[in-house]
Amino acid sequence: MSGNKDSDGGWRSFLWNSEKKEFLGRTGGSWFKIFLFYVIFYGCLAGIFVGTIQAMLLTLSNYKPTYQDRVAPPGLSHTPCSEKSEISFNKSDPKSYDKYVVSMKKFLDKYNDTEQGDIKKFEDCGDDARPYKDRGNLLDNEKEKRKACRFFRSWLDTCSGESNNDFGFPEGKPCLIVKLNRIVNFRPKAPSSNQTLPEALQAKSNPNLIPIYCKNKKDEDEGKIGEIKYFGHSNGAGFPLQYYPYYGKLLHPDYLQPLVAIQFTNLTLNTELRIECKVYGDNIKYSEKDRYQGRFDVKITVTS
Repeated sequence: MSGNKDSDGGWRSFLWNSEKKEFLGRTGGSWFKIFLFYVIFYGCLAGIFVGTIQAMLLTLSNYKPTYQDRVAPPGLSHTPCSEKSEISFNKSDPKSYDKYVVSMKKFLDKYNDTEQGDIKKFEDCGDDARPYKDRGNLLDNEKEKRKACRFFRSWLDTCSGESNNDFGFPEGKPCLIVKLNRIVNFRPKAPSSNQTLPEALQAKSNPNLIPIYCKNKKDEDEGKIGEIKYFGHSNGAGFPLQYYPYYGKLLHPDYLQPLVAIQFTNLTLNTELRIECKVYGDNIKYSEKDRYQGRFDVKITVTS
């Protein structure tokens, strides 16, 4: 019993020693010094952290990414987006392609004429391919928002969703809407030599146009793809330069990317077909590691 009392007394004495005025083995002055030390220590750490962040923010621009060399431009993407680059549907079953139709309608909504009526935000940039539309330098002190070139949905013809609400899917003639991904201040350069183009494009080269071309990915699919039609600006031949450069979300909030609609009019049914589309330009590169860098390939299967 006495042992327990001594033990209890030892713990009580450690928690509060009335003779020495100590709490947990330290006096009030000692606790104050420790508290003050850690306040100063962690305050300095917080100050260093905040100062480092502020110094880094001074090197960043609200209008242009500081570093743009991490990803090689530009990416080429398509709508409808496909899971694992596969588009598969039964032309007799609307449910099988309804998700594709819905995504295309949603994507094209911002290209409606009614969305481009404000003359303070939009301007006509011509029906033919022209040089870059220069809207001033990309500087931090320039706060004025840039106008966007109009891109009329009707240019996409049978793939516009205006006359054909199902984008050709019920007929087994599906459309894809293709765009170059946005990159701030990027100016794609048209091919300087016809020799870099597929034979089908060499007679149609234009110094103010980034051409696009699709073909079978596999040799065994040659002859199974059928005719491919292109719709868009400049008769769907590609992406005109007057829509570039893009100045970013703050300076160019209403920017519309030029589009190219691709329609496959005679695909072989009940056959898995892999199709590759590429854009061509002097500063457009391709990579086997990135299937969307300057190109994309998609697997299309249409069943009846």
